[in-house]
Amino acid sequence: MAPSPTLNTDRLLLRPFRSGDAPDVQDLAGVYDVARGTLILPHPYPDGEAERWIADLQREADAGTLVNFAIVLREENRLIGSIGLDIAATHRHARMSYWLGQPYWNRGYCTEAVRALLAYGFRQLHLHRIYAPHFLNNPASGRVLQKVGMAYEGGLREHYLRFGRYVDVELYGLLENEFDQR
Repeated sequence: MAPSPTLNTDRLLLRPFRSGDAPDVQDLAGVYDVARGTLILPHPYPDGEAERWIADLQREADAGTLVNFAIVLREENRLIGSIGLDIAATHRHARMSYWLGQPYWNRGYCTEAVRALLAYGFRQLHLHRIYAPHFLNNPASGRVLQKVGMAYEGGLREHYLRFGRYVDVELYGLLENEFDQR
């Protein structure tokens, strides 16, 4: 797969992660409230994990199974989160996931990043479908998906075991033709 481009929005850059981003990733993703809203972030966030994760992102991108971007505040050149697509090329669909550092919540950054990633996924990657799960106990993530026009597709009761508790998942999706009609 070709290297991921940098995507520009009004306030953000979505760019490939760099090894130098590891300390910021560990600081932002290491907050319990950030980790508990995701499927994968560990808590506590161990030393060395961010470096391993960034290296894994590149391997998966090279294999064509993932695109992932650092979400960066354009004016400050400050990393604030992550957004990506886990791609199933055979089916031309992808699962979107994202997280933002807690100081950057409720400012519209996630909605802005999701809009840019949807455009990239449908226009450049030519995906047919993009879907996104979110934990029921993270309604802010659901509001982001609603704002960008994704359709609610259903819920999965006690679908994941997260930090010793089963959590319900809500699922949203968008098809390429729906995106084009907007």
